[in-house]
Amino acid sequence: MLVNFTPRLYQETILHACTKSNTLVVLPTGMGKTAVALMLAVHRLKVHPNSKILFLSPTRPLVEQHYNTFKKHLELPEEKFVLFTGQVKPEKRAEMWNNAQFIFSTPQGLENDLISNKVSLKDVSLCVFDEAHRGVGEYSYVFIAQQYNKKADFPRVLALTASPGDDLEKITELCKSLGIEEVEVRTDEDPDVKPYVQELEAQYIKVDLPQEFLQVKKFLEESYLSKLEQVKSHGHITRTNLSKTELLGLQSQLFGKITQEKDFDVMKSVSLIAEALKVQHALEMLETQGIPQLVTYFEKLEEESFKSKTKAAQNLVRDLNFRSAFAKARSLNEQGLKHPKLDRLFEIIKKEVQENNKTKIIVFTQYRDTGSLIKEKLNPEGVLSEVFVGQAKKKGSGLTQKEQAALIAQFKDGVFNVLIATSVAEEGLDIPSVDLVVFYEPIPSAIRSIQRRGRTGRQEKGRLIVLIARNTRDEGYRWSAHHKEQRMNTILHNLKSKVFLEKKEKTLRDFEEKEKVKIIADYREKGSEVLKNLMDKAEIDLQQLSQGDYILSPSVGIELKKRGDFVNSILDGRLLEQLKNLRRQFQKPILILEGEQDLYSIRQIHPNAVRGMLATIAAGFGIPIIHTRNSKETGEMLITIARREQENEGKHFNPHFEKQLTDVKTQQEYIVSALPNVGPQIGKSLLNHFKTLQKIFTANEEELKKVEGVGEKTAKGIKEVSEKEYEK
Repeated sequence: MLVNFTPRLYQETILHACTKSNTLVVLPTGMGKTAVALMLAVHRLKVHPNSKILFLSPTRPLVEQHYNTFKKHLELPEEKFVLFTGQVKPEKRAEMWNNAQFIFSTPQGLENDLISNKVSLKDVSLCVFDEAHRGVGEYSYVFIAQQYNKKADFPRVLALTASPGDDLEKITELCKSLGIEEVEVRTDEDPDVKPYVQELEAQYIKVDLPQEFLQVKKFLEESYLSKLEQVKSHGHITRTNLSKTELLGLQSQLFGKITQEKDFDVMKSVSLIAEALKVQHALEMLETQGIPQLVTYFEKLEEESFKSKTKAAQNLVRDLNFRSAFAKARSLNEQGLKHPKLDRLFEIIKKEVQENNKTKIIVFTQYRDTGSLIKEKLNPEGVLSEVFVGQAKKKGSGLTQKEQAALIAQFKDGVFNVLIATSVAEEGLDIPSVDLVVFYEPIPSAIRSIQRRGRTGRQEKGRLIVLIARNTRDEGYRWSAHHKEQRMNTILHNLKSKVFLEKKEKTLRDFEEKEKVKIIADYREKGSEVLKNLMDKAEIDLQQLSQGDYILSPSVGIELKKRGDFVNSILDGRLLEQLKNLRRQFQKPILILEGEQDLYSIRQIHPNAVRGMLATIAAGFGIPIIHTRNSKETGEMLITIARREQENEGKHFNPHFEKQLTDVKTQQEYIVSALPNVGPQIGKSLLNHFKTLQKIFTANEEELKKVEGVGEKTAKGIKEVSEKEYEK
């Protein structure tokens, strides 16, 4: 089945372990982790010929990369391979899943399909988690792995990473989350890997900050020190040389005190710490990035002080030292003063391109603004470069995944020499023959440092240059990453003999079908932790609900609010309207408040306003309020209520029942609001525009799109519902 592929000895050795257990494979970047997945996939299909292989990666470009690699090396019909993307409708994905044998997907889309029961993991004999270090906390890998290990007939997990982290507790959490039983580790120094490891020449180039930078720095340091001296005077700290982590920990601790008792000194200290953290960020921008980036941050803070009620921003922009730093930085920016790293970088790259006009260089930087400045410096001098960033639109600089893939293809083909990348290019992208990787700034993360430098030295000797500003946090970050990596290597060697989970054979009890309650959930809840906690105990039906978040029976509708959102919805006025509609639709409406925060200290809102709202909900609307501590407890409460209700009324119900609607207007609003992507607000707009239901249903798409809030997707949905023939 495998073609044009010759495994290395260490890959075959690792494969042997992977065939027997759920395995975490830790291999240096460029050492062929995907090859292990290929061989294991072939093995699993020999053992279970009718099964499926699932390959998960964090980003679409990575998913496409693995999709193409498998198609290249597996001699199978093309229809056996499918690529899941967010652009494909859920119904179509379900059809593709059923017909395919190899599925390549990002985890978020698959997670939603599992929650809504669009796909089944029962027949998947191998699930591969690429960039597996992400598999902790609430990342989608964790939920998928739990469902897979529970529901697959013949589960086998392969987790792949170059750097699982420098903390034993986190690595242990990773292994438990993904159901890992064995760990296979190879480092650059292992005898079976060493022959294949390309030499990496690392160079650390230091620059000095100019005197003008040091003047701005002095103002910021004075501002920072003054904030912490005030916190010290309130008795909350004994020293002022606190790290960012220590400041965040202290802030969290003081927040806890506020929830128990309103103390002015504590509240003032919390605000002062917030100011200090903002000054710390300004110092980082100055030391590691440059004056233009610092001025942009100053302007953002100034705007925030005008627009928001945040005391920290307001107090900070009034601080004399901070204002002096701002004025000096603005003056330097007008003079065109840049960070000395920028000129040094230009010298390095120009020399490289002059020596070899086909050279490929990746420059990594933390910030998009810096990436744009680098491009502005290089391109006018004839050095062709492009900025590679993520999808999020920030100042118009976001790239779609299609644009990202096109840019990588152009870089591979030599259309330009320099790829200026933010963190989006750190993970896994297959860019062969990169001659040089440059860090514009060191980063304190061992994982990210390893991933960045792993872009070079894949097929031949690699080179790395790290730019460092002397006597700044650049130096601290460089050594922090170095020590973390050493610690990680020590942990990895110790992991080789560690077994994380006992292998557990399935019993008949695991195959028993348990009677589940039915819960209808609004589709906007699809990524929530509550739904994940409900998966094994309830039959979930995701629909667009006109009112509420969950329906547990024909009588019971649930509005779920996190405590912070509850307070925010008091301030913006939407809560009462939501609850009025819930009361109108359900005989037994319920409000669930989730979280452990103190309602009276979440925002600067008078306690009587919160008490008044609670009284209105309970006494005025007659809506019970149930408090839960977390998503797990919320899920248990929903199950308990649903079970009690459905024992009496049955679980065969739908979301479009209603208490007896006595007036035609309410009936009209209800019918229209239940249409795809419509809801109450757009429903009223449609009725105001067309006046009758008949005119709404007979209108064409162009006429529907004239209504405010109705786009192409909504118009198509309305026409499909009104014109499609009913199927028995």
